[in-house]
Amino acid sequence: MIVRNINDVIGTSHEVKTDNWLSRRVLLARDGMGFSFHETVIFPGTETHIHYCNHLEAVWCIEGDGELETTADGRKYALGPGVVYALDQHDEHWLRGGKRPLRVICVFNPPLTGQEVHDSAGVYPAAQPASA
Repeated sequence: MIVRNINDVIGTSHEVKTDNWLSRRVLLARDGMGFSFHETVIFPGTETHIHYCNHLEAVWCIEGDGELETTADGRKYALGPGVVYALDQHDEHWLRGGKRPLRVICVFNPPLTGQEVHDSAGVYPAAQPASA
């Protein structure tokens, strides 16, 4: 059994911060669950280009507000408490922070290793097989 408290992640290498977001990576590839589990805060007024070519992601919005815009069709979705979205087609999109910090819970498959950040194309690198 794995039991963790988010407070045990804060201030460690599993708390990754950029200019646009802060991600607390609670369960990672090394935990062997087949997915990773994160708490992320999107900062107000930010805009992040995302295209997870190598991962599927499901996101549950817990508090705050924001917007998601898909690049394929320009469709916009309001984000706030209770909204869940799944990038089941590796959907390229823009994630925008609203007036208040947007707190979300995210699940990635394959799982992240913990230090990933988006490259210039909005992509996280492909998962590497664990070394023996």
